[in-house]
Amino acid sequence: MTPALIHPMLASNAATYAIENATTEGKITVIVLLLLSLFSWTVILTKLRQILIARKATRRFMESYNATRDPLDIQRRGEEFEGAPAYALYIRGAEELAYQLQHNPVELRPSAHLARGQTQADVAAAARCRISPASFEAIKVVLEEAAGDQAMGLEKGMIVLSTAVAGGPFIGLLGTVWGVMSTFAGIAESHAASLTAMAPGVAAALVATVTGLLVAIPAMFAYNLMVTTIRHITQELDGYASRYANQIEHVYVAHRAISEELRDANEALARRIVGAMQRPAEPAFAEP
Repeated sequence: MTPALIHPMLASNAATYAIENATTEGKITVIVLLLLSLFSWTVILTKLRQILIARKATRRFMESYNATRDPLDIQRRGEEFEGAPAYALYIRGAEELAYQLQHNPVELRPSAHLARGQTQADVAAAARCRISPASFEAIKVVLEEAAGDQAMGLEKGMIVLSTAVAGGPFIGLLGTVWGVMSTFAGIAESHAASLTAMAPGVAAALVATVTGLLVAIPAMFAYNLMVTTIRHITQELDGYASRYANQIEHVYVAHRAISEELRDANEALARRIVGAMQRPAEPAFAEP
């Protein structure tokens, strides 16, 4: 391949010549496209960093979570996994669970007799504080909200890339059409319809289309890659939220029979009646 063929392929001098001969409208169009490209590349680099951190931190968090039996073990140990969406969801759920255990507890009383193969440790574990199904529903709502917040955080800024993909070529086309229109108007005024007179204006107009494509093509590839990755992360997050809720229900939710609830209610009512009866009567004051 000869240097004469390589030079037009690089087209660096052609781009410089086109920009120098561009009209004011064409230069404004190119500047707008460059600003859009700056925003899109900022989003690309920021989201790539966020996604890489999220995947790495989530992998470490899931390894730690899989090694636990109690849903609150990670919080009790004080472990942190900043940048992991699953960890942020875990903290929201753990905080709500701790709140329900503190303010709306359900005390389970073990049987007085030990079953076959049951130890005192098993009895003590069965007697710990738990939460009601109504409190568990509140925790599930918090987990759903946390999953939605994390998904929104991952998708934040993607509108810039979609705008660059969809709008970049059209903005460039607008600059090209505008430049070609100005070129033909100038030719009509000068009454000199020749290729030499048309070439500078057409070349300057086409640089807007080239700039629009250079803005849209990287944004398109980055957008498709990031959307696929974010969708994968959000699906994993939804699966983890369901698993986390099931583990909380298994460990901390008190599913009692109706007979036990009626018995506890009757005993509580009896205690209040006895307490009222044992309360000393107030002395009556004689009227003067």
